[in-house]
Amino acid sequence: MKKLFGLATATAMLLGSTAPSFAADTLALVVSTLNNPFFVTLKEGAEGKASELGYELLVLDSQNDPAKELAAVEDVLNKDVKLLMINPTDSDAVRSAIRAANRKDVPVVTLDRGASGGDVVSHVASDNVQGGEMAAELVASVLEGSGKVVELQGVPGTSAARDRGEGFNKGIGAVAGLEIVASQAADFDRTKGLNVMENILQAQPEIDVVFAHNDEMALGAIKAIEAAKRDILVIGFDGTDDAVAAVNDGTMLATVAQQAGMIGALGVETADKILKGESVPEYTPVPLKLIQK
Repeated sequence: MKKLFGLATATAMLLGSTAPSFAADTLALVVSTLNNPFFVTLKEGAEGKASELGYELLVLDSQNDPAKELAAVEDVLNKDVKLLMINPTDSDAVRSAIRAANRKDVPVVTLDRGASGGDVVSHVASDNVQGGEMAAELVASVLEGSGKVVELQGVPGTSAARDRGEGFNKGIGAVAGLEIVASQAADFDRTKGLNVMENILQAQPEIDVVFAHNDEMALGAIKAIEAAKRDILVIGFDGTDDAVAAVNDGTMLATVAQQAGMIGALGVETADKILKGESVPEYTPVPLKLIQK
């Protein structure tokens, strides 16, 4: 495994701070993927706060692969890293990585996505259930309580996909006239969002609204809808720059905006308190807001 991971490690280290010292003030951040604007913003928020508080920050990219995630964590644990922040690729699969940190007595903070096992000191994230409910309330309002809905799910097994879906389905289920006619995973990916939506459009002659668990899938779905020349409203989740632009130009109805940079910054603030021996909450919620034109 070490031979196979050597190049990935070298590449990942380039993503971190320049010439990390691995001294007493070094933190590690392992991100599920940096091929997504939301997580790039999260990383930037963490970097800014780490610089402000005087920490070196080593950033590694798991590339949406649990095996690479575990290898990245094992790599940083062999260095003098004092705390691990991790944005899991999968809430179940990340347990092995967290337990590896536990064995080394390195505190763990999860960001955006939670973990279903291992000892985590604190979790910093938006209330994804509430965000799903906010999207459902908007659907009920614009459709006046009656219509057909499509749900594009995120990566199965992630807490974000589970919680956003839970909140959305709860909200839609509370309105008798609303029906979810298709619910399929597109893995938080724009291209997959486009491809999955194309297939759904062929199978479903009547669709009024699409809710995607993130903006990348929503933007992909919009391309498929435009190509099919259908009139369908789309709601995303995250509040990325591309999504906000799409809302402003009228191609997307709304996005439930997370504050990615704040999640990263609060993660570092939480890490700072832990390393200073201060108490921190098990869960720090980051406010959401609905962005509409």
